[in-house]
Amino acid sequence: MLAAQSERATVLVVDDTPANLSLLAQILKADYRVRMANNGQRALELAFRSPPDIILCDVMMPGINGFEVCRQLKANPATARVPVIFVTAAMDVEDEQTGFEVGAVDYIHKPLTPAIVLARLRTQIQMKRWQDFMENQSAWLQEEVSRQVDQVLQLQAASIHVMVSLAEFRDEETGNHIRRTQGYVRLLGRWMLEQGIYPERLTVASVDQIAQAAPLHDVGKIAIPDHILLKPERLTPEEFAVMKTHATRGFEILEQARKSMGEDNPLLIYASEITRYHHERWDGSGYPEGLSGESIPLSARLMAVADVYDALRSSRPYKKPFTHEVSSNLIAEGSNTHFDPKVVDAFMAVQDEFAEIAESLADE
Repeated sequence: MLAAQSERATVLVVDDTPANLSLLAQILKADYRVRMANNGQRALELAFRSPPDIILCDVMMPGINGFEVCRQLKANPATARVPVIFVTAAMDVEDEQTGFEVGAVDYIHKPLTPAIVLARLRTQIQMKRWQDFMENQSAWLQEEVSRQVDQVLQLQAASIHVMVSLAEFRDEETGNHIRRTQGYVRLLGRWMLEQGIYPERLTVASVDQIAQAAPLHDVGKIAIPDHILLKPERLTPEEFAVMKTHATRGFEILEQARKSMGEDNPLLIYASEITRYHHERWDGSGYPEGLSGESIPLSARLMAVADVYDALRSSRPYKKPFTHEVSSNLIAEGSNTHFDPKVVDAFMAVQDEFAEIAESLADE
């Protein structure tokens, strides 16, 4: 069953009477490695230095008695799982109950019978080894699950990178925009999480997943014709109508990915929400569906503030970049019309960090 079963277990015998130590050593030496301590303090020193497989401990000893030895052993992580069997003369029920309460696994009563001592020891050692084996198996399984999860996450990250790279390939100006907006979304989400805003929707995991999904917000632009996507002048109303389809086209692309990678994949769920709805407006005047208020997914509401701030700070052929101050004022003015007012509150709280990201990842 276990390789460890072929090894001789170590038994620590604790008793203040030399005759009892000698008797137990004679009983055990053929089957076990035996270590001995003639008082409670010595027993603790030996056990803490090198934990044995099991301990046979007298109860009534001068100084530190057996109950206190057991308490201290159980309080130390290094020895907490070492089984302790009390070896004692007959005692009342209350004392035996105390022994079990402090952590003992069994009692052996004096006078000692070798067969009973060996049987009790064998049973407890086998149980301990099974427990160790099951815990080791559990730890291995946890490590294996973690490894498999890491592989899936790496695959997700690689897939997202490929899709984002396609968008960057079509439009070189999107590279730093993607990195900046991802940083903005993470800042907003973390601040709102710390403040307990939308606690049913924001957790450490969900904020991280939303931030990971943010770079895909414009992936639908790979379906927009070059003469519209790369046009240096303002778009005509007809061209803008085509440009607006990037939200639904991106959603369709990500929905296909969800079907391939699992429809319950949270990262792709957030990516789909962000891609489709980040141009919706709090007052219902956005696109593609004219959603309003909290009917707009929270992930998309975070992305909306990040995306608009970055657009304001960025240069376009038809406009110069706005300063951080002007951009911040425009975001504030959009509270309760364009943007979720709670997200705007978050923006105002972390706007200095927004400015730092905008400067550090500025387009060349």
